[in-house]
Amino acid sequence: MFYTYLRTLVAFLLWIANGNNHYHNQDKIPDQSENYILVSPHRTWWDPIYMAFATRPKKFIFMAKKELFTNRMLAWWIRMCGAFPINRENPGQEAIKYPVKMLKKSSRSLIMFPSGSRHSTDVKGGVAVIAKMAKVRIVPVVYAGPMTFKGLLSGERVDLNFGNPIDISDIKRLNDEGIEEVARRIQSEFDRADSENATYHNTKKRNPLTYLYRIPLGIVAILIVICTLIFSLIASFVWNPEKHLK
Repeated sequence: MFYTYLRTLVAFLLWIANGNNHYHNQDKIPDQSENYILVSPHRTWWDPIYMAFATRPKKFIFMAKKELFTNRMLAWWIRMCGAFPINRENPGQEAIKYPVKMLKKSSRSLIMFPSGSRHSTDVKGGVAVIAKMAKVRIVPVVYAGPMTFKGLLSGERVDLNFGNPIDISDIKRLNDEGIEEVARRIQSEFDRADSENATYHNTKKRNPLTYLYRIPLGIVAILIVICTLIFSLIASFVWNPEKHLK
């Protein structure tokens, strides 16, 4: 429930800040009863929010660097959103075992950025291993839009385009050749979806008159955020997010 609330709240904040978002080929998203791995080249801080909102009501888990869990309130918040800590320098088996278990035994899917960092297009083998072990499909999605907070606030158009789901059940072994083939399929869909996105994308911004209602809504949203932060701080002392996920 809190996941849904936070997803809606943050999407509402993005709508106030930008309000020029467009989703394409959502019919390619698997049925809500099917778990999958949603993958994307990580291009901005806010593209995961658009991804989570476009695929609602499906809920997700996602990897986050362990340093983000040092702050009590932030750690509680992102755990409630489905994040689990990963040591990037030494991921260990838990980086594979936990998402595989969740994909198999829960109703949550997984969001992954195969590059591991924004703007990179290198596809790593982690997605392939998890998808193979959990026996799920890989769903690619690409973002086109503002890359800076200034561009977001100015109302630059946002386009999110979903690619064709990728089935890797035909790949028998995840050796170097197998992982390379998975990477090729994912990157091919990224490239195709990006090219398609270019036909949708334009530089048209939102109508400036929308500020007449966005500004008062923004004030209301800020008050809601403050209340949510206070609640999160208090809740971090009394509620265990790991039990919530279970």
